[in-house]
Amino acid sequence: MQDTLFVAFGLDDNQMRLAIFLGTFLVMALLEWVLPKRDKALPTGRRWLTNWGIVILDSVLVRLVMPILPIGVALYAGEQGWGLLNWLTIPGWLSILIAFVVLDFAIWLQHLISHVVPIFWRLHQVHHADRDIDVSTALRFHPIEILLSLVWKFGWVLLLGAPALAVFLFEAVLNAAALFNHANVKLPVGLDRLLRLVVVTPDMHRVHHSVVPQETNSNYGFNLSIWDRLFGTYIAQPQAGHDAMVIGLNPYQSDKPGQFIWSILLPFRNR
Repeated sequence: MQDTLFVAFGLDDNQMRLAIFLGTFLVMALLEWVLPKRDKALPTGRRWLTNWGIVILDSVLVRLVMPILPIGVALYAGEQGWGLLNWLTIPGWLSILIAFVVLDFAIWLQHLISHVVPIFWRLHQVHHADRDIDVSTALRFHPIEILLSLVWKFGWVLLLGAPALAVFLFEAVLNAAALFNHANVKLPVGLDRLLRLVVVTPDMHRVHHSVVPQETNSNYGFNLSIWDRLFGTYIAQPQAGHDAMVIGLNPYQSDKPGQFIWSILLPFRNR
């Protein structure tokens, strides 16, 4: 199934999403260089090679295993008239808004589940094992977790009957937001306080990457900050402060999380 939302730009949906992703990555990487928040625990070069290697592996496996992506599922659901929003008589803009917000909640819920269900935590700990948090950490998800995440999205898109444009916007914004809130960027305190009323900021998400269990199990949002406040999983600041806090997982405070093969095999290791 061909996606045609952005033919007028000479790009298909995947190319448009990739352009937004790469543009956001470059902007955040530049801001990290100009306005860094924390010193690094491991050399950046090796970590970035590992984290980029993981996302490239993810992309290859998704293309090999998944014949369709969430926007394709949305297009098909729309053609078949499946899903709640296809059964309701409401304006198109409202369908897009509802789908965007509900899909954001779905990702928050998936993230929560990945922490509380042991088999999913085994996969998700690959992301948390990174001993630094910067824009490249947003790329670091185990391929099996990525495939399961796609299946999770498929279910929600079908249940909602989410419009294809809403799915495109959600995916593009989610990717950009993840790059933003993982970035090692020092925002002015006032700006951070204002932004986190709506979206997850780097300081807010950095708490989630602390080795302190209470902090690790907080601030699950990737885009909208409302869910953590609503469900009582919000922690404003790390106990040790942003400069002194330890990032990663306690059992893996070594150079191993910076290694590609070690990171891919992490879910299958016994501590």
